[in-house]
Amino acid sequence: MSPAPRASSHPLVVSSDEDLLDDVLRVLAAAGTEPQVASGGPALRRAAREAAVVLLGADVLTSPAVRALPRRPGVVVVAADPLPAAAWAAAVELGAERVAVLPGDEAWLVSRAADAVRSPVERGRLAVVGGSCGGAGASTLAAALALTAAEDADGVLLVDADAWGGGLDLLLGAEDAEGLRWPALTGVRGRVAGDALLAALPEVGGVRVLAASREDPAAVPAEALTAVVDAARACGWPVVVDLPRPGGDGGALAEAALAEADLGVLVVPARLRAASAARLLLSGPPGGPAPWSAARVVVRPVPGGLSAQDVAVVAGRPVAGELGHDRGALTRGERGEPPAVGPRSPLGALARRLLGGVDRPGWAA
Repeated sequence: MSPAPRASSHPLVVSSDEDLLDDVLRVLAAAGTEPQVASGGPALRRAAREAAVVLLGADVLTSPAVRALPRRPGVVVVAADPLPAAAWAAAVELGAERVAVLPGDEAWLVSRAADAVRSPVERGRLAVVGGSCGGAGASTLAAALALTAAEDADGVLLVDADAWGGGLDLLLGAEDAEGLRWPALTGVRGRVAGDALLAALPEVGGVRVLAASREDPAAVPAEALTAVVDAARACGWPVVVDLPRPGGDGGALAEAALAEADLGVLVVPARLRAASAARLLLSGPPGGPAPWSAARVVVRPVPGGLSAQDVAVVAGRPVAGELGHDRGALTRGERGEPPAVGPRSPLGALARRLLGGVDRPGWAA
């Protein structure tokens, strides 16, 4: 799961101010680049994620579509006049690196746009894993995805979003490794220095893990989860998020994480109630959000339970794979060893199939 190059090396300009737009387009022409132009709409979120640099007109700083954009580096606010205090605050909230006031900052903006096009920012992929019920095996699969992706990446971040799950570091055998756990980072918001964050986390087999604390469990705010994930992805690191069981804070975390995910996986034990719960998650409440709607379903077989085909019928979704039983997993876990993810192991084979099945280049392990 290597970092993926951005789909576009063009700047994105977001503005409805025709005079300002003319000035910005003239500056970008001087930089030798042709931008995308948008003012809103459903394609804005992806365009903002993939653009080499995002230039926001001062006129759109408070628009709902712009305020809902995910955090990323390379955001510049462009204005024709110095911003008032309220607009400055809005720019800071959006994580803008600078406010460029034209025409005074034209030379800087030409240089910034040209640099961005020559060296577009690369973002790491994001996989999100959850279970249709507690004890589904989502954490095991999340760890397997991270360990498998680490074979072809400079580093991978595994995020434990379940504050009361006992700590995902136990699954990797990293419970005694020094580094930050969630209570130290629940207050982070906005842009975070990714390199410093990653260096402060425990590491096992090329995977940095941000785990919950067994001594001081605390709920993970959606804003903190988004900030941590964005920081790692901005460094080009793939990220795997292990979501808590449905209900409580899990809904907000699922909505925040899955909105930007390249791969969502819902693990469903082969029981009628678990499959029925999966159907509810995949479809969402009537008229409400359905963050799991694009997820792939993985079945965990249980003795005397449903077949994979039965689970597909009940859940209303094809099954992408089965979380096969690994006879040595329990022994390795008790010895504090991470799951086996070799190509012939059940977990490794499933992880490779899931990572390789995403229809975007650069993801496959």
